[in-house]
Amino acid sequence: MGPSESPAMTTAPSLRGPSESPGMTTVPDPSGPGESPGTTTVPDPSGPSESPGMTTVPGPSGPSESPGMTTASPPRGQGESPGMTTASPPRGQGQSPGVITDYGPAGVGAGPRVVVADDQALVRAGFRMILTADGIDVVAEATNGAEAVDAVRRHRPDVVLMDIRMPGTDGLAATRQIMAGADATPRIIILTTFDLDHYVYAALTAGASGFLLKDVTPEHLVGAVRLVRDGDALLAPSITRRLVERFARGETEPPPDLAGLTKRELEVLALLAQGLSNAELAARLYLSEATVKTHVARILGKLGLRDRVQAVVAAYRTGLVTP
Repeated sequence: MGPSESPAMTTAPSLRGPSESPGMTTVPDPSGPGESPGTTTVPDPSGPSESPGMTTVPGPSGPSESPGMTTASPPRGQGESPGMTTASPPRGQGQSPGVITDYGPAGVGAGPRVVVADDQALVRAGFRMILTADGIDVVAEATNGAEAVDAVRRHRPDVVLMDIRMPGTDGLAATRQIMAGADATPRIIILTTFDLDHYVYAALTAGASGFLLKDVTPEHLVGAVRLVRDGDALLAPSITRRLVERFARGETEPPPDLAGLTKRELEVLALLAQGLSNAELAARLYLSEATVKTHVARILGKLGLRDRVQAVVAAYRTGLVTP
């Protein structure tokens, strides 16, 4: 009952019997599908036809593969493309040729995201140029405090460079609004023309992480942004101490209670108020830096303070450190 056969073809009888193409030599196959021209095949229990020029070995189930690979034939009969040598991808996912993608750990190497708030366009442009040249992304600029608050809500930056004196809502009021926000707040660096400025002191007590004079060098500006982004405070001992010494005593609010601090924590707080870094504290007290960090964290937690700047202010206000 076989179908007609093309010329120049030698075939074995077939049970399933579709017609076969010319120029083909086949081995008898009880399952009998038609073969392509110029092909020499051996029977496969799963019976898929295979393309010319391909060498296969039976293997576990897998998807069809892309060109240029050597594959194990799937027993469930998927066709394969010519000229391939592959290892089947796990869980049957196809792979695109020549593409390497590595996303890397989230956030690694990312620079700080900064908002610059200053009413002087030249200052904003200069700071933007310095920061972007060092890989720091300036996500927004603001010309007054209200715009700065809005920019923080929209862009969620890591650091805000905040001019203390701006028309309308000034930097102090903007700092208080930002620090009162319910969400995670950015670090704020106050920009000022004068170091002994009561507004700057008030901004520090409101939660700013430090301040910079506007004539800061590019290197110092970049270093300050990265420092506060990493969770430290911007403490220039000579300037910060003078600022705190001048204005801390005039505060009307009661100072924090130091009664809950241990003797060692009081010692650490007193030295911290002098502007010592963790490394300097460790050397002075013969402790490891990790132990110093633990003491500082406990001091901040017990006193309800945000960072080292507020700890310095607290040390002066309570009389632990005197001018």
